Amino acid sequence: MTSLHPHAVLFDLDGTLIDTAPEFIDIGMRLREEAGLQPVDETLIWHSVSNGAVGMVQVAMSLANDSPEIEHWRNRFLTHYEAGLGNLSQPYPGLVDLIAEFQRHDLKWGVVTNKLARFARPLMARMSFQPQASVIVTPDDVDQPKPHPEAILLACEQLQIRPARTIYVGDHLRDIEAGRAAGCTTVAAAYGYLAIGDSASEWGADHVVNSSVELVRYIKELLAWQ
Repeated sequence: MTSLHPHAVLFDLDGTLIDTAPEFIDIGMRLREEAGLQPVDETLIWHSVSNGAVGMVQVAMSLANDSPEIEHWRNRFLTHYEAGLGNLSQPYPGLVDLIAEFQRHDLKWGVVTNKLARFARPLMARMSFQPQASVIVTPDDVDQPKPHPEAILLACEQLQIRPARTIYVGDHLRDIEAGRAAGCTTVAAAYGYLAIGDSASEWGADHVVNSSVELVRYIKELLAWQ
């Protein structure tokens, strides 16, 4: 766990730093229309975002785990997503201003995500964060993605900051497991894309926040900013 005045903050991407669900819900509805299906309850797609494209396609298209149609609709999903990447996504409230403060306090920051680089990097480039992330680590950069700590350890190495002086924030159990294994202070973003019935308070994080505004307050208090 980090002592006072951490030197870096690392974020998961979807559901933690950026609200990307509106894009995925829109694509899910468009795929259903392509297939001649009626709209599905959009909250079902929202709760499945952390399961990646396959998980969202299964829910959006009402497909069984072993359906031979999954790969077809997954490809259609990714085609739509890449074509309009970032159009409906935006940073969570307060985080752009928080990161602007990082530079004034000599605090480094970055992203560690299980989102592929072909999507993660262009999406981050479209967002209004200044300064931009000093490091973005994706599954393309490591042998073992989260919940293995390799990606977080790589980010810390690239930032030249010890994990013990780093905060890692994520909205899934695998984020907290990866952060703890790396030796970071972990913050569970309970406002993110939790599965139905999931509880962030059960993940063993050092701290749980219920909104991005609460996250901003927690980080400022931890750093004792005036």
